[in-house]
Parts: sequence; structure tokens; C-alpha cells
Amino acid sequence: MDSNVPQLTPLPSFAQAHFTAVVSDLHLCEEEPVNIRFPYWKKYKTKEFFFDDTFVLFLQHLRKKSGGKPIELIFNGDIFDFDSVTALPKSPPFRLSWLEKKRGLHPQRDKSTFKIRRILTHHQVWVEALREFITSGNRVIFVVGNHDLELHYPKVQSAIMESLNLPNHCQQQVRFNEWFYISNGDTLIEHGNQYDPYCMAQDPINPYVQRFNRIEIRVPFGNLATRYLINGMGFFNPHVDSNYLMSAIEYFKFFTRYMFKAQPLLMLDWLWGSVVALVQSFMDRLRPSLRDPLSLEDRVEWIAFKANATPRMVRELQELFVAPASSYPLIIMRELWLDRAFLVFGFLVLIVEIALFLSAVKGLSLVWFLSLLIPVLIFLPFFIFYSRSVASLVIESKEPKEEVMTMAGQITKTNRIVYGHTHIARHEVIGPIEHLNCGTWSPAFADVECQKPVGQKTYVWIEPSHTGIRQARLLAFKEGKDLKVS
Repeated sequence: MDSNVPQLTPLPSFAQAHFTAVVSDLHLCEEEPVNIRFPYWKKYKTKEFFFDDTFVLFLQHLRKKSGGKPIELIFNGDIFDFDSVTALPKSPPFRLSWLEKKRGLHPQRDKSTFKIRRILTHHQVWVEALREFITSGNRVIFVVGNHDLELHYPKVQSAIMESLNLPNHCQQQVRFNEWFYISNGDTLIEHGNQYDPYCMAQDPINPYVQRFNRIEIRVPFGNLATRYLINGMGFFNPHVDSNYLMSAIEYFKFFTRYMFKAQPLLMLDWLWGSVVALVQSFMDRLRPSLRDPLSLEDRVEWIAFKANATPRMVRELQELFVAPASSYPLIIMRELWLDRAFLVFGFLVLIVEIALFLSAVKGLSLVWFLSLLIPVLIFLPFFIFYSRSVASLVIESKEPKEEVMTMAGQITKTNRIVYGHTHIARHEVIGPIEHLNCGTWSPAFADVECQKPVGQKTYVWIEPSHTGIRQARLLAFKEGKDLKVS
């Protein structure tokens, strides 16, 4: 297991910051080749929608805003989308399972290192822009989100540092934080997935689990759904919930319009992918986290130091986490529509059993066959009623909760909290807390054709005011300038 305890080389203090920029949910991923036959297949992942050049202008814009003074740039989670990488190495030094060949590599150290190197190779413009930003005297903090949990591996962090190729005196200006960061003592910054039961990391202090003779990062259900379902259903854009949270009628229309020719056996892909996600999320929930008793407290102190917090804050913030949805398999079954599938399957098995019984006893005449329609007619209204009564809780789970934010503010002695995760840019006051969500830079579109972008390229900017107290603004970066987000 990789060591995540503090190094002997002392790190500079990040406790003070005048200018802070927060971005989240960039979802940098590998480039998807254009599918000539089915041009809408994972179109959102093609190079056409890479924003690397825009990010170069964005970093230049930030430096102008600060008047050349140092900036603290915080990447607030889901910067790298490990879950959407499906490429495989040509000559792998490790064994590949059939599941990995179909849906991408498991979250193991060497496999995660391959994925981050592939992402960075496809985003060299972004890497070079970040390198110039850091060497100009600014610092960067990566806060781990749910789609880049594999950043926990020190080897993955080293691969990023190697790609940045920073001078020795600049290397300590980059920091990787487990799930939160306190900026200047006035702002708590978290990705926010720890309050979403579908996407929460069960134990970010000890993120590893033992799977047979392999060590892996424990991946939450939401990420497993991306790996085993979305990766095999390329017409669904995972960056907008409405793209895959639909009614049965909407799914049918979507299938006939976009997927019928490309994936006629979609139901089979959905079924085995859903079962794998359900079983693995439940089994991983039962696996204990790998802990080293001799370095456990050192690890907590190290997390606290990097986050400008205290060990007590780390422990208390951990108590605010919600219970993972994987603790309740029935909820996951409903989200995956497996409950309805099992109902239909069980009913069909019952009909077949009745038919076989009648055939054995009296012979299966036309009259007896028609009589089987009676239980079908009885079952159908019940099934429709049940299906309509089941509502997804995914969107509801992503709403910020006043009680949680109030307690987090009390724990960290802050009155401002910045989240990401939901992809919805927000700025409001909830109870005693000023709440901001920095939105997304991901290729989020409301349509398969990628013609209707959703809330892209927003960020939070925190700067000193004339009162001496820092103020925060939610802005959108477009055409080289800031726009106020309504």
C-alpha cells in the first residue's frame, strides 16, 4: 500500500491568501475518436469540446485580475475523470479482466497511473498553461472529488508532477487534499460528494480496500454506474442528470431515435452492467478500509496540515458524512430499474410455470392459453402504478443542507462554503452560511447533438474588499472576460 504520511521535507504554509479562484468539475478525460458511423456516440468526449485553449486565457485573465499578485487556484474535485477512461495499454504489465476490457481499468495503482498519464497526454495545452501559472508564483490545490478518487495514490500524484515538470523551487506550490481545504481561515472548500449518498467516499482518510490479492481505491456506487453503464451507453451524457434520469416513455423515445441501430441489444448491456454495479457497490461497502495503526494519527495530522485545519476538524467533519447508498441495495435497485426488471422476470417465470402445469395436467389448448392473459391483465395495472410511484432521489440528494453547512461552518470557524459536484452554479445565503457552487467546465449538454451547453465555465473568485474582509463572487468566463452569473 502506498504511503500517505507526511514527508520529511517541510512544506510552506498555505494559511494566508489574498486572491483565491475556485473551479471544479473539469472532467478532463481522454480524447474519444469521432465515430464515423454513429457521429453522436460519445460526441461530448471528442476533441471538438476540449476547452484547453480557453483555460489558457482563463489563467492569464486571473493574473491580470490580481494585478500580478499571487493567486491561490483551487481545483475543487472531479478535475480528472478516471471513470470515463476506457483505453487499455498495448502491452499491459498487469493482468486485464474481461470486465476491464469492456469498461475500463480498475482503480488499482498502476492502472490509475496509466489513466492519468493518458489524460494528461491528451491535454498538453492545459498542462503547459498550469505549469506557467505555477512558475509565475501562484499555487495550486487539488481537492479530491468522487470521479478523481484515484488521486489518492502517491504514484498518480507523482505522474501529475512529472507532467508539469516544475522547477524544484516550485514543486511545493502544488498540494493534493483528501476532501476539503480551508482558504485564508474564511472559506471552507469541499467538492461536496461526501453529502451525496450515491457518490460519497466511505473513508477518505483511509481510501484503500483489499480485493483478493490486490489493493484498490473504494469507488462509490455513482462512479460504478458511470464505469459499467454510461461507458457502454455512449449516447448518454453523464455530465447532465436529465440525460439519463428519464421516465420509461422518455427512455423508449430516446432508444428508438438514437440507439436502435447502434445498440439493438441495449437491454442486455443495461442488465449486466446494472447487476455488476449493484453487486460490487454492496460488496465494497462490506470490505473494511485498510488502516495502518502505527501511522493513523500521523495521517490525520497530515490531512489537517494540508487543509489549514486541525486534527479535530478532520475528525468532526468526517462525522457529517451521509451513509452510503450502497448500505441500502433496494435503493440502488430502484435507481437502476432492476426492481422493475425483477418484477417482470418473476412474473414471466410464474406464467411459464402455470403454462407447464396446465400442459402437463390437461394439455395446453387455446382456451387454456387465453386464460393466461387474465393474470397478465391483473399484473399490468399494479406494475404501472408501482413504476410511477418510484422516484429517483439522485437530484434531491445533491441539494445543500442547512444543518450540515451550519455545523461545518462551526467546526472550521468559517461562514462561507464553496462546493462543486452538482454542476449547478449557485450563490446564496443558507442560514448563517454564504453558499457558493462553482459549477462546471465539463462538456455538459442537454442534447445528444451537443448543441445546448449547460452552465459551462463558471468559477468562484474571492478577493479583499475595502472593509478588509474578503468577498466572494460567482462569475462565468466567456470570450476572455467575466460575466456575472444570475
